[in-house]
Amino acid sequence: MTPRQHDEAAALLRAAAQGAKPVAPLRDTYPGMTADDAYAIQAIHATRRIAEGRRLVGSKIGLTSAAVQRQLGVDQPDFGALLDDMAYGDGETIPMSVLQQPKIEAEIAFVLGRDLDMPNPTHHEVLQAVDYVVPALEVVGSRIADWNIRFVDTVADNASSGVYVLGATPMSPRGLDLGLAGMCLSRRGEPVSTGVGAACLGHPVNALVWLARTMARLGKPMRAGEVVLSGALGPMVAVQAGDVFECHIHGVGSVRAEFAAQRETDGVAA
Repeated sequence: MTPRQHDEAAALLRAAAQGAKPVAPLRDTYPGMTADDAYAIQAIHATRRIAEGRRLVGSKIGLTSAAVQRQLGVDQPDFGALLDDMAYGDGETIPMSVLQQPKIEAEIAFVLGRDLDMPNPTHHEVLQAVDYVVPALEVVGSRIADWNIRFVDTVADNASSGVYVLGATPMSPRGLDLGLAGMCLSRRGEPVSTGVGAACLGHPVNALVWLARTMARLGKPMRAGEVVLSGALGPMVAVQAGDVFECHIHGVGSVRAEFAAQRETDGVAA
């Protein structure tokens, strides 16, 4: 793809995010599109949002499930940017108007207390850099019609990001076995997704190490204060207006997401 095509693809995704119809799969619109092309498109979108006044506050890791990797024909995760306007508080109402084809998944979030600016960070260096963990709910979304995605589609679309909710009680990771941490996600008290930390690349810390090494290699090291959503612990679930979800992760805590009962358009219920 040419730089002009990167800009064009980023504009298509931006329009879809702002309320236009979802776009056709980018892999079909731009045959021969590569992972490098997809990350270039993702970077254009993030750079424009930051130029408009948004702040980069962290990263999300996607495709941490081996089954999903096989489905998309890849052997590694992907990542996307988290901006300040994507964050919602525990139990805060999320407007449906900011979401596109939303689905929710439960994760463990890491918040860094130190920079990870060394080359090829090791597991113990990454663990030393973690300040605390909290349970998280990521509401993923797709600007690609009908979630008809492959690896390049989701990467270009900021790893199919939407918004996220963090638990409000920080926990030290010291002494926690996050690999064995059981997760239950409920909709209004009815369990809809279960899983365990080991579903995320064998252990959530493995996902964090992968991202730390990837960002160091790209010359964009992770910094103190950044949050990292480490990847889903169980199957994602479709979100409808008015839904209320609560997630409990053993040893880590609970987090709740509430969705507005109606979609708002320019301040008027639609």
